Amino acid sequence: MTATERAVDLAIVAARAASGRKAQEIIALDVSEQLVLTDVFLIASGTNERQVVAVVDAVEEAMLAAGAKAIRREGKAEGRWVLLDFGDVVVHVQHAEDRVYYALERLWKDCPAVELPEDARGGDGAAARAEFGESSSDGTIHLGGM
Repeated sequence: MTATERAVDLAIVAARAASGRKAQEIIALDVSEQLVLTDVFLIASGTNERQVVAVVDAVEEAMLAAGAKAIRREGKAEGRWVLLDFGDVVVHVQHAEDRVYYALERLWKDCPAVELPEDARGGDGAAARAEFGESSSDGTIHLGGM
């Protein structure tokens, strides 16, 4: 069993919205074989709490326009790790430091990646740091090679 076409389409909508808010290193994982509750995990990073909240707001707005309303939202007040549950897609927007620490990609490494279009993959963080400010001494994370 693989992720439904609707789940993949919604993941791309969410990824593009996150990328539009300069989220970093956006990935989608097909977790349908491992979980019965959802098909796709989308993971994105922000350089600081303000950017995490901005990414979450953009994702919720885009998903609502696509006909998907969040069933559940957790963590927005803290702005460190926000989980948005849209049923077929669960979006994790994490502060860059928390993303490295919790390493969801490593936890779900056996799940296949969902190919995202280039405009939905986010950047390396330089543009986000310029707009939203630094988050740590050098403000960078690199999760490539996963």
